Amino acid sequence: MQDLQTEVITYPAPVSSAERISSMDVVRGAALLGIALMNIVFSGLPMAADWNPKVAGGVTGLNLTAFFVQYIFFDGKMRGIFSLMFGAGSYYLITRNESRGAGIRAAEVYYRRTLWLMLFGLIHAYLIWHGDILYPYALLGLILFPLQSLRPRTLLIAAAVLILLMTGGQIRQGFQLRKTHDLVMQAEKATAEHKPLTDEQKEAQKTWEDQRKYFNPSAEDLRKEAEPYRGSYWKLVAKRAGIVFQWHSSPFYKSGWDMLSMMLVGIAFAKLGILAAKHSYRFYWWMLAMGYGIGLPINAVSAWLSYRQNFEPLQTIFTFSTYQVGRVGVTFGHVALILLICKAGLLRGLTSRLAAVGQTALSNYILHSLVYGFVFYGYGLGLFGKLQRYQLYYVVIAIWIVSLVVSPIWLRHFNYGPLEWCWRSLTYWKRQPMRLGPLPS
Repeated sequence: MQDLQTEVITYPAPVSSAERISSMDVVRGAALLGIALMNIVFSGLPMAADWNPKVAGGVTGLNLTAFFVQYIFFDGKMRGIFSLMFGAGSYYLITRNESRGAGIRAAEVYYRRTLWLMLFGLIHAYLIWHGDILYPYALLGLILFPLQSLRPRTLLIAAAVLILLMTGGQIRQGFQLRKTHDLVMQAEKATAEHKPLTDEQKEAQKTWEDQRKYFNPSAEDLRKEAEPYRGSYWKLVAKRAGIVFQWHSSPFYKSGWDMLSMMLVGIAFAKLGILAAKHSYRFYWWMLAMGYGIGLPINAVSAWLSYRQNFEPLQTIFTFSTYQVGRVGVTFGHVALILLICKAGLLRGLTSRLAAVGQTALSNYILHSLVYGFVFYGYGLGLFGKLQRYQLYYVVIAIWIVSLVVSPIWLRHFNYGPLEWCWRSLTYWKRQPMRLGPLPS
């Protein structure tokens, strides 16, 4: 009997309800709903509209307001919080199983969990929505395991170095773009004078044309981009496959470095007890003041300057070089604000619903992607490119309402969200109990 009890205690198992950290569920839920504010733009408008509102909807009235609010408060910040929570969640998964005496099985569980997430991400990216983050999270998750043993200070320094490198990379890209533009101007002059072009000038023309389509597409470029989204499902899958393959083939994989930087911060914050709201009110107020005090002014000035520069890429590429510093500042401010609310026990009705969304984050994330497809693509309502920027957020509000209402109702009857149940069963290679057991009398 004793042996059986020991086996139960030491065998790796999913987190129980009693072990959950409610403040982390709330932060995760808030981040997931915030991510919808970003994903809706990529889903409903041409890709360039994210950083260049001239592309769709224009730069006046509510559309301009929507762009400013998006950039200053949410763009990259919600992904930052979600990445932070992914790093913290990985740390808690490993340490919880190690504390149960799982030994090497803790690593087995961790990597099996990560590889299954990678498969989910591939299915999601190719068949449902190209803006998937599950695959890059899993890819980065493969290197997180050995980093769990690092001291918080080391993790935070490594994250800061990555942020500085990304900022430097953005500035370098700006100088490269200017050099390319100068070569294009030389090529145009040479063509007008009937002189042969150098190989460097020819390559610059090709690069500049690609950049133009990326930052400032023409009406014809936009028509070609929209065509697959308004066609059949399989036509869109073919279009999506090209985009996803290009991203997956990139050595930096989209926003991989900024995800990794926040994952490292998440591990450090978990070790320091910050995400469990264990520190003083003063600590979180200082965190909020420093985060917002640095991030919000930087983001506001960047957005305003880009507007004054008419969103021209040669200028805005330098303006947006402040993106990483501003993003991190506001991310920390948002986290501190949510933790203050949790610590003070405020807005209990909202925080309990956000916690339910956080517990079912994977299911809600995929649900949101299915909604994007139904609303915007040709196999659904076909509204791609037909809504103004500000009108996209009506769809987001509807998504929020569904998640906030359905998630707590679901968890009254089940232990996990449907995809969380599948993921945990595959991770532990054992069918997990789905329905909640009867309450004790």
